Amino acid sequence: MRASVPAAVAECRDAGIRVVMITGDYAATARSIATQAGIAEGDVLTGDELARLDAPELAARLETVTVFARIMPEQKLRIVQAYKAKGEIVAMTGDGVNDAPSLKAAHIGVAMGRRGTDVAREASAIVLLDDDFGAIVRSVRLGRQIYDNIRKAMAFIFAVHVPIAGLALLPLCLGLPILFGPIHIALLEMVIDPVCALVFEAERAEDDVMRRPPRAPDGPLFSLPMIGWSIFQGGLAFAMLAAVFLVETWSAMPEAELRALIFFALIAEIVALVLVNRSFSAALGAALVRHNLALRYIAAAIVGGTGLILLLPSAQALLKFGAIAWSDMALAVALGVALLVMLEGCKPLLQGIMARGAAGRRP
Repeated sequence: MRASVPAAVAECRDAGIRVVMITGDYAATARSIATQAGIAEGDVLTGDELARLDAPELAARLETVTVFARIMPEQKLRIVQAYKAKGEIVAMTGDGVNDAPSLKAAHIGVAMGRRGTDVAREASAIVLLDDDFGAIVRSVRLGRQIYDNIRKAMAFIFAVHVPIAGLALLPLCLGLPILFGPIHIALLEMVIDPVCALVFEAERAEDDVMRRPPRAPDGPLFSLPMIGWSIFQGGLAFAMLAAVFLVETWSAMPEAELRALIFFALIAEIVALVLVNRSFSAALGAALVRHNLALRYIAAAIVGGTGLILLLPSAQALLKFGAIAWSDMALAVALGVALLVMLEGCKPLLQGIMARGAAGRRP
């Protein structure tokens, strides 16, 4: 047994994953190895005892058994089928020819790549290049990280298009000149698309990613509560921008200057939405210092692009921007900071939503 196994088993337990041993060894030997591996204390069920159990009796014993000893190949298959009948999500490891039926029957068959037979590898869904139980746990962590990052990107997409759509429709509803044309939307998408494709993909795993219960396999990728949270983010951003737009319109700010102010304020709020959605639970300070090289590059590109627009009269003419005062730029940045602070203050609400939606079946 590798030295890394006890820590890997403990991480599984924290993640809500129950680990049991199925072996052909004698009961005393199997229990001793299981104890060294950190597998939870429980009953030992031998192959002879299993053969005398019918399906309901076996289902009842599964609740307390953590070690199956002196098990025959056909009994491995029966154990897997019994767990599946109880509604469990079953991952099975093996390396021999006799393991193939149970590997195939499990939801996730995991074969050993180095010492595993060709039959076992063909019957499995996953083949380990390194025959280490810790590799399975690392795969679970990576899978949860990828799932989280997809949800973060989708939450950002939902949120960021609410103020964009709102600012496109608001002037039309009020009979005012249109703020943004195709070129402005194209520039905004040049910020949004790299964020979705690069920044959220590169996000590190949440600190509690392996301390959560498994999600329900039939649960939606993006639940209604999460959609509501995204719309709330985008709606708050739109409300702030709309308020500035209406106040400045009533104050007779020139159209070109107002367009520039709202555009730069929208950029600041998009950056705020990126920072908010980087983490479901981390505090603002922790989220800001988390390493993400892609975010640094994109932030530098945003700052550089904004500087070019402010410094080049030809760029301002192309975008139909008027000269914008530094006080207005400060207002645009302040809107982004205010949105970030307010949404971070609402993070406990999001954590409650996540807790209600995270209930799932334990594999």
